[in-house]
Order: sequence, then structure tokens, then C-alpha cells
Amino acid sequence: MTDYRQMKQQLVARKAELEKIIKQEFGDETHQALSDLTGELSQYDNHPADAATDLYEREKDYALLEHAEREHEEVEHALRKFTDGTYGICEATGQTIPLERLKANPTARTIVAAASQENRGRPAEEDVLKGFSAYQFDGRDDETEFDAEDAYQAVARFNDNSMTYEDASLDEEDESIGYVEEIEGFLSTGIEGYTGSDKVDVQHNVHLNHYVNGDK
Repeated sequence: MTDYRQMKQQLVARKAELEKIIKQEFGDETHQALSDLTGELSQYDNHPADAATDLYEREKDYALLEHAEREHEEVEHALRKFTDGTYGICEATGQTIPLERLKANPTARTIVAAASQENRGRPAEEDVLKGFSAYQFDGRDDETEFDAEDAYQAVARFNDNSMTYEDASLDEEDESIGYVEEIEGFLSTGIEGYTGSDKVDVQHNVHLNHYVNGDK
């Protein structure tokens, strides 16, 4: 029978430590107003950045408190399993959790393989969102919308570093930026729009050269 006494001692000690942290470091602060903690009767004469700093510190403390409380729950859950006689047994597969894993993480509920499958803490949006390629339509003739690749390129223009590496995402030399059909790159009309073929002007630019030479 596997000896889990070392892990139980670690859990008991960690439980006492967490309870001390929650009570002494966060016990009074979480029940006080922000104005009481800062000692300010009014925020009227304070710079907004000072108030933002105080608020940031308060929110950080709440985050640390939540983390401590969550760890405390995991420790208590592990200690209850000693009482039930189920400590060291994977909750997902029923297999025995390796002793090395329990020494590294005494609150482990599952074996490593099952823990990776649970995918804890991942955003729910990942279940419905697809990859980047699902939102770019360069190869489709029926789509002319501003796609994900265009959005990235619009932002990447502000990059201080030149994107000159091979297959760079900002390679726009062959793209029809600002128009749908290639001929729109070198044909133009007046402010009134298209009024006939005799009113269309041909701009002798790089787009015309590409079109004439077949360099598409």
C-alpha cells in the first residue's frame, strides 16, 4: 500500500497557512471601503491616476484572495479524500495517480493524461471560434469583404519592424487593396461615377502594367 503520509502533512500545513493568509491579510481589507483604505475623505483633489493606482491595488488583492480561496478548497477536497480512502485515485479514470505527481502536486485529482483532456480554464469562445484561415477569402470570387487577413495587415502597417521575412503576412504587392476587380486599379471615372465608356480614364500605373503583362 502506498504511503501518502508525506502528502497529507504537506496538505495540513498548507491548509493552515492559507487560512492564516486569508484571515490576516485579506480579512479586514475586503470589508472596507476604498476611501477607508486610502485615508482620503474625498477624491475631488486627487489626480485620476492616483485613484486608478488605488483601484488597481484593490483589484489585485481581490484576485490574490480568490486564488488563495480556490487553493484552500482544493486542499480541503484532497484531505476529504483521505477520510474517504480515495486519495491517490484518479477521479476521471479510476487509475492510481503516480506518487511522483502527488509529491509535486498533492492536490492532483487526476493523472496527467486526464488533466490535459479536461482543458481547465480555457475560454468558452474557443469551442465555437475557428482558426485564422476560416476568416480570409482571398481564394473566393463570391466574397469581397474586409477579412481577417486584411484586418491584420491594417494593424501591421504600424509595426516599426519591416516584415521582410519569407511569406510575411504583410506582403501586399499582389493584392487588390481598395478595390474588388483588378481593372479598378487603373480605371477611373469622374465624381459623377460611370456615365459611359467614353468617360473612363486609364491611369498608367503599376496596376496597368501588371494587367497588360499578365503579372497577376
